[in-house]
Amino acid sequence: MEKSKCGTRRRILIYLGLTFVITYALEILVIGSMVSSIQSSSAVSLLVSAMMFIPAVCVLLTRLITKEGFRDAWILPNFRGHIRYYVMGWFLPVILTVLGSVVYFLIYPDRFDPNLGYMMETYQAMGINLPLEAIKTNMLVQIGIGVVIGPILNIFTCIGEEWGWRGYLVPKLAERFRILPTLLISGVIWGLWHAPLTVMGHNYGFGYTGYPITGILAMCGFCIIMGTLLSFLSLKTRSCVPAAIAHGSLNGFASIGIYFLTGTDVYNPFVGPAPTGIIGGSVFILTAVILAAAMIRQEKKNRLVAKAKDLYY
Repeated sequence: MEKSKCGTRRRILIYLGLTFVITYALEILVIGSMVSSIQSSSAVSLLVSAMMFIPAVCVLLTRLITKEGFRDAWILPNFRGHIRYYVMGWFLPVILTVLGSVVYFLIYPDRFDPNLGYMMETYQAMGINLPLEAIKTNMLVQIGIGVVIGPILNIFTCIGEEWGWRGYLVPKLAERFRILPTLLISGVIWGLWHAPLTVMGHNYGFGYTGYPITGILAMCGFCIIMGTLLSFLSLKTRSCVPAAIAHGSLNGFASIGIYFLTGTDVYNPFVGPAPTGIIGGSVFILTAVILAAAMIRQEKKNRLVAKAKDLYY
């Protein structure tokens, strides 16, 4: 057992070393220079999306370097007997995002604008002047895309992250730690992996109190919460695929509440209504606590992780 733990620790360190060195180098030296020189925002967005593939590439490298191979690599979908987890991954982020936005606007009713003031100002800032009905139509189209197509479109990039974090790091940490520290450690690591982009304004912008440390800490907190949901889906299916679907669902729908703000000046990413805020993400937090408690109980009964022998390929 001790030899196995040592081997697991080595694999974790190799994986994290590769992932952080490659990511930080590319984001600081390449993306950072493009942002500072005000290069094409579309090119920057494309490169940021490409960064999501790095964890998966590093899983490949780590498995090759350590000669671990690819048996039971948590990359097969394992649909049979697990469809409920795929449904959960597809729709739960949407439901939690909507409920979080509702909580936010119940607390701040004066910031709710059915005429989509935030969206209107955003279009105007881009030099686009559209009538309200056209903007509402665009919003409905975006909602439809976010719910129906978003998880499918985003899975191609999200699988890059999820094979790394939920398909490799979480199972490896779970070999050495109990589930609660596994969730906390993997969440903090995932949050710190985003640090260069957080410094560049990703998710929380610039100029806030304590910049950029406050933003990095907030991102770590959000990654612990979201990582709990994603880890639950992966552990119950022994696959990173449902986590990638849930990740894609969130990415495609997370901004829905922002559209209903009265204007761009009232949006505070640390508060909401986006899930990255403490109020906008309040329902995510509650769900993460419930899932963590459930996983702790299942761990005591040795029912937390789907058994490889019970899977049907």
